[in-house]
Amino acid sequence: MIFLTGVTVLLFALTVDARVGESTSDSFCTETKECLQYDLVCAGKEYEVRHYGAVKWVTTEAESIFMDVAIPKAFRKLLKYITGENEAGAKIDMTAPVIIKVNASATMLQSSVYVLSFLLPSEYQANPPKPTDPSVYFTDTPDMKMYVRSYGGWMMSVVAKSQAKSLKTALDSLKATYETDYYYNVGFNSPMKLLNRHNEVWFIPKGEPVCPKSE
Repeated sequence: MIFLTGVTVLLFALTVDARVGESTSDSFCTETKECLQYDLVCAGKEYEVRHYGAVKWVTTEAESIFMDVAIPKAFRKLLKYITGENEAGAKIDMTAPVIIKVNASATMLQSSVYVLSFLLPSEYQANPPKPTDPSVYFTDTPDMKMYVRSYGGWMMSVVAKSQAKSLKTALDSLKATYETDYYYNVGFNSPMKLLNRHNEVWFIPKGEPVCPKSE
């Protein structure tokens, strides 16, 4: 009985640490049962600073000159994983957001590797079933703060690059330091949602993040 209680407490602690659960505070995260949760540190017109807990993702990669070509290829691989192509044959719920790691130094017509990740639900954060496709693997993001810029519409390559540039300009104007080798494009909506779409771009701070100027 004591052992079972200890296991229950441990699993509860892992779920809490992972910060994956029902979203009650974000109007933009409504299409999935669970979303990545966060604490808002500060916010302004150009961006927010958020705090995220450590979480596990299922990940794959695709290479192309254009993000819009690479992502559907990677998405199909991860969709197969969550719909049963794993060693347990488990059907895993879709969560939000989907994140895309982008090489920040790639030029407009240069082929680049895009790294796509689905957030694993709280049930599978501690022990997800192993993928049967060797090109699908698990990644972990640590407990960290993040620079976040939100925008609507569709996350097309040109739009996403423009939003990343706007966030970079805002951060540079405040002399903020951040990871410059890569950033994340972040999506919350299924292709079926036509209106009120929500996307984000994330930059990882180096050192203590700088809050934006108040509006």
